[in-house]
Amino acid sequence: MAEARDAVREVGLRPVEDPDLGVFFEHQADPEANEMAAFPARGKEQFAAHWARVRANGTAVARTIVADGRVAGYITSWEQEGQRLIAYWVGREHWGRGVATQALAQFTRQVTARPLHAQVAAHNAGSIRVLEKCGFRRDRVQEATAPASDDGIEELIFVLDA
Repeated sequence: MAEARDAVREVGLRPVEDPDLGVFFEHQADPEANEMAAFPARGKEQFAAHWARVRANGTAVARTIVADGRVAGYITSWEQEGQRLIAYWVGREHWGRGVATQALAQFTRQVTARPLHAQVAAHNAGSIRVLEKCGFRRDRVQEATAPASDDGIEELIFVLDA
């Protein structure tokens, strides 16, 4: 079990700046984080291309999560196939400190479109708890109709309606 860490004093969101991308790259290259999120790390070129697409997407809202003055991760929302999706990634050094919960709560006040949809690996208990604390509910109906994943990893679907 991970050791308990002190809660952060201040969490904020701001627009993504170019220097943030280096921190995001390091976060997504962490093998433990990749396993938890059930998402493989991208190489530098893939990563740069991905963020270029995110920043150019007219439907996307992307924010850097800042915890006690340090870049802690990102949170983003975009439209895809008629749904507004949300995703976030917090560096492992910030896990268990309330950063993701505070950031998601702030973000859902800024991005008022509803419903918001999130997909999470079934084994990612921390992220599931963050979503639940912020009012997301599991949507078993959508899960039942979603195609099975190619990688065999069970994904859960959460929705914030209000």
